[in-house]
Amino acid sequence: MKTLIVHAHPEPKSLNGSLKDLAVSTLRSAGHEVRVSDLYAMNWKAVADAADYGPHASDRLKVARDSGRAFDAGTLTPDVRAEQEKLLWADTIIFQFPLWWYTMPAILKGWVDRVFTYHFAYGVGEHSDTKYGERFGEGTLAGRKALLSVTVGGLESHYAARGINGPIDDLLFPIQHGILYYPGIEVLPPFVVYGADRMSDADHPDLAKAWERRLLTLESTEPIPFRRQNFGDYEIPSLHLKEGRESAGRTGFGLHVRA
Repeated sequence: MKTLIVHAHPEPKSLNGSLKDLAVSTLRSAGHEVRVSDLYAMNWKAVADAADYGPHASDRLKVARDSGRAFDAGTLTPDVRAEQEKLLWADTIIFQFPLWWYTMPAILKGWVDRVFTYHFAYGVGEHSDTKYGERFGEGTLAGRKALLSVTVGGLESHYAARGINGPIDDLLFPIQHGILYYPGIEVLPPFVVYGADRMSDADHPDLAKAWERRLLTLESTEPIPFRRQNFGDYEIPSLHLKEGRESAGRTGFGLHVRA
């Protein structure tokens, strides 16, 4: 297995840094190939702008169109091309980050904004009366799996169905479904560390064992069963879920997960 770890935390000695290091050592010891994109250590540029697209940036910047033109011409900046190549190399992508203000750190969102360009991660495939592009189960990155390894400050009860922060699956839905599944990546159930700020040194051995177990079962873990866009569940072009496809009482984001 070839694994890319995309790590987003500014402190190497943080819990996130430790989980990243443990993932590297565990997977390599098991015979897997591992590459790491440590975004803070790389001093990753988090803002998508005209400089990314070189001669293909228009006078009135159009990010989607211009990024696609630069991708097609092979003129995206070297840092962006390198990350795209890593994604194409990988079988599995692990995203290691803290949940800040209910989402990923800005530097990681900037990685997505710059790397997931038009014609690479979106804007691919046939658009017709029966197919609305290759996305949500199809696309450039189909055949790969991803796992979010996320640390959160609150207790698990805060992120339950009736918790004040909302269900963790709902908070992660924009990332898991909207960013990763969109270009075809199958998404594994997340590894979530609750109460990260309250952890003591005595808690670390059990956490390490749990993380090692998840890492060593990545290949056998079933992905979240998100519905595929072009395979009968949705009306096209409205992309509304067809009546009667949902389980009784299921609403919201849960509609887009098969029972």
